Amino acid sequence: MATALAPGLIHHPGFLDATARARLAAEIAAILEAAPPVTPRMPRTGKPFSVRMTNAGPLGWVSDISGYRYQSTHPETGRPWPALPPTGLATWGALTAYPVAPEACLINLYAPGTRMGLHQDRDEADLAAPVLSLSLGAAALFRYGGLDRSDPTRSVRLQSGDALVIGGASRLIYHGIDRLYPTDDLLDAEAGPAFLPPGGRCNLTLRRVTRADEPPR
Repeated sequence: MATALAPGLIHHPGFLDATARARLAAEIAAILEAAPPVTPRMPRTGKPFSVRMTNAGPLGWVSDISGYRYQSTHPETGRPWPALPPTGLATWGALTAYPVAPEACLINLYAPGTRMGLHQDRDEADLAAPVLSLSLGAAALFRYGGLDRSDPTRSVRLQSGDALVIGGASRLIYHGIDRLYPTDDLLDAEAGPAFLPPGGRCNLTLRRVTRADEPPR
């Protein structure tokens, strides 16, 4: 049953069943083969992120010493990003009620012990569109606050197969991943996706980048 964690922040526990999780894992594995994951770096300082990532869709999010941005090609291979995963697209259609399709699917790969600090997703021109997050693998502690970094925060555990819609009044909230739970990470005693280390996690975020009335990039 879906739970509203805050206005526009909707948690759908176990939305992807075992069959859908396996299908999505296979789609991600194919994406990783075509677009190998890279280690993003912080703008200006060049400090590496703790997660590795890649993208699918017409546009992909990248971060390096030059800044945060969306681009149509992989930063190392120069090839276009692979197509969006069908299971992700179907979930977008089922849960977001947004009239146009996403243009980017960020794929973050967490090894045990990695985290992601509080941040906003604000590099998109279409901030009316929600962000759809899907989880596979280890459970994670998702922390979320308000529109200011100093706002109080709360936390919820995201399990493999959970979906989270970040939209409406919550579209620009600060959020992050505090920790993984490698000892109780998987539902139904299933094995984690083969592309993850034991106790690792994969998170997908599907996003609309350009406004519907803008020409495609």
